Amino acid sequence: MNKDYLRFKEITEEHLLDFLPDVDSKSMTVYESMKYSLTAGGKRLRPALLLGACEFCNGHVSNSITYACAIEYIHTYSLIHDDLPAMDDDDLRRGIATNHKVFGEAIAILAGDGLLTSAFEAMNKDMLIYFDDPVRLKKRVRASFEIAKGAGCRGMVAGQAADIEAEGKTCSMEMLDYIHINKTADMIIAAVRAGAHLGEAEPETLDRLTDYAENLGLAFQIADDILDVTGQEEEMGKKKGVDAQKNKATYPALYGIERSRQKVSELTDEAIEILSPYYDNAEFFTTLIKDLEDRTK
Repeated sequence: MNKDYLRFKEITEEHLLDFLPDVDSKSMTVYESMKYSLTAGGKRLRPALLLGACEFCNGHVSNSITYACAIEYIHTYSLIHDDLPAMDDDDLRRGIATNHKVFGEAIAILAGDGLLTSAFEAMNKDMLIYFDDPVRLKKRVRASFEIAKGAGCRGMVAGQAADIEAEGKTCSMEMLDYIHINKTADMIIAAVRAGAHLGEAEPETLDRLTDYAENLGLAFQIADDILDVTGQEEEMGKKKGVDAQKNKATYPALYGIERSRQKVSELTDEAIEILSPYYDNAEFFTTLIKDLEDRTK
């Protein structure tokens, strides 16, 4: 069991609602919709990685909680929108009914919009505190930029668009990696780099953490695709077999389950090797990706 991961997850859960803006009672429905999906559970992987990277680079976790929660707001918004009929059309997420099944499609869209903009409101509000402290302000600007880039049309949005356009088509290895890196890995890279900036990482450490995060992001998406075939719905909290129904471009579809498992193993070994110069100090990261690999066996 990764004790640091559980610690970072607990910190995230404790503060998850702290940075949502106060809303007028006349708009309470959209707030309840935002809160519904945000508090439905989940792995909290991205905020844990952000907090872990900050601490790894000798930063104080307390100074990065705002950004950890902000990246979870963005991730949750993406899930709400992914589940909509126009996207993946799912009715189960994290073991409960998807947002649009409870609040309707229009409110679900607005809840996603609300979470996305709340993330940047929270980060900008935090930056305003440090206007007279250029060093600490610069760290926060860099962290916010990494998150914005990872979530946008050069990251997650680009990957989601390519994923949709690839449905039902023959997909090359190059395109499959493009989809995975952008759709999933870029937000994981953003979390790690944002945390590293907040912890004032040295350039070499930032580069190594970035390479680790890309391997983790690819491994995470491939593992998710494997579990869509082999996993149990009760454990996953969502329906299985969705990728095959939609004829999505996935590693299992192109290369089969065993080759996909081998790819996860290769990415895991490479990620661990990247952080090997840090020995036991990198245990949080190495244990995390090992645990991910174990889920696919």
